[in-house]
Amino acid sequence: MTRCPICKKPSDEAYRPFCSKRCADVDLAHWLRGDYAIPGEPVDPDAEDAPEREE
Repeated sequence: MTRCPICKKPSDEAYRPFCSKRCADVDLAHWLRGDYAIPGEPVDPDAEDAPEREE
């Protein structure tokens, strides 16, 4: 049985992988606040925001 990643209770099929709407909302709040991050390549602070387009 899958466990809720927030509270570790058994997950509910309606809110999978969470156990409830509350835990799903807690997880969404973590994403919106920036608590979770997907690793990527470091950004050069001196580089321009958008790459130049060749026409």
